[in-house]
Amino acid sequence: MNFNDIFTSIQSLGFDQEWVRESLIEIALIFGALITAWYVNRKLSQLVKNHPRENINHFDMFYFLNQFQPYFFVFVAFLFLGVSSGISNAVLADSLIIKIAQSLFVSIFVYKLLSNNIANRIKRSGAAWIFIPLAILITMDWYNPVVNYLDAISFEVGNIRISAYGITRALIFGTLIFWMGRKTNDVGKRIIRNQDDIEIGTKEVIVKLFEVGIFIFIAVVILQVIGINFTTFAVFGGALGVGIGFGLQSIASNFISGMIILLDRSLTVGDYIEMDDGAQGIIRELNMRSTTVETFDGKDVMVPNEKFITSSFTNWTHKNTKQRYSLNFQVSYQTDLHKLFALLREITAAHPSVLSGPDYPIEEQPDAEICGFGDSGVDILVEYWIEAIDDGRHRVGGDLLLSYWDAFKAEGIEIPYPQREVRVLDGKSLDKK
Repeated sequence: MNFNDIFTSIQSLGFDQEWVRESLIEIALIFGALITAWYVNRKLSQLVKNHPRENINHFDMFYFLNQFQPYFFVFVAFLFLGVSSGISNAVLADSLIIKIAQSLFVSIFVYKLLSNNIANRIKRSGAAWIFIPLAILITMDWYNPVVNYLDAISFEVGNIRISAYGITRALIFGTLIFWMGRKTNDVGKRIIRNQDDIEIGTKEVIVKLFEVGIFIFIAVVILQVIGINFTTFAVFGGALGVGIGFGLQSIASNFISGMIILLDRSLTVGDYIEMDDGAQGIIRELNMRSTTVETFDGKDVMVPNEKFITSSFTNWTHKNTKQRYSLNFQVSYQTDLHKLFALLREITAAHPSVLSGPDYPIEEQPDAEICGFGDSGVDILVEYWIEAIDDGRHRVGGDLLLSYWDAFKAEGIEIPYPQREVRVLDGKSLDKK
């Protein structure tokens, strides 16, 4: 059976001859577009599959192709159906069947896009009920008639005209712009933070500036979509400034303090800090409002950024990760101090975390010395350097004290107890006094 037989069979059912001919041509164009899309999709998939994964970076074309791979076929099919629609309009002056096929593929594309990027089922369903009908309206060229109909449904409040189209446009495009802005912000921050040739503090500055820029851009676009005149909006600028000056003073202060911290690089992620109130820990995150400090007992302390500007703090590891620590204890006055000092230096230097050996200067070598003479014994000071904080995984001080204790027991070195001498006078002495 050839094309003429099929054409004659359909015509015998009572359909218009011209309509049947045009419909078959459109169906043929649809099949041609799908076969071409399948071929292009296969080639693109092979190209991405054969490209070495280790050579892909965030600015590489293959990175975007790899991210876009689940949508290859439906997207390419939609594009080629658009070409087929143009051909059909030029030859037949109509492309209804092709537009229906386009609507189907654009619906599939939008649904896959929403399913892969929105985890929440309720949000995903809501977005699908909004964006799939919108995509179909645009594809079928029904958008303008529907817009005109919705725009006619309106009422006025003073000088403000509110229409069904204006409300619908604000909801749909506002949601779309906000979602795209959030995704752009997440991708942009990930790309910036993955740049190994940029210092971590500089990366955080760029990330925060990028985040603020995206927020301002989204706010401006949404205001334009809603139809708010910026001249009218400027009237409220003074009142908004007063509100920030009073009600939002703390938020604005922390925001500006966060920018100052990021720009002057006085704090970076990974620094070990100690506040003047005794709070101490490792900086895990620098935000525009606050800084997250993780303590060694597993707690996250949220410190307002303003506190780093208005009060003093100690940054133990910002410029130099090497730290000096000391241990104090007493030994008996009968102890051979020369032998003791040699023993203490040997034990201290043997610890794997203590800096010692010819690669380090003399001032960083373990040392033991007399720091005073007490009532019960000789005060001993031991000093050592480590390239970390003496806490958490690096509890060097406790290990050294235990090693000293074992060595003192083996060598017979005594740690004295407080001693007092009491004299009891005889009766004559008491009478005389």
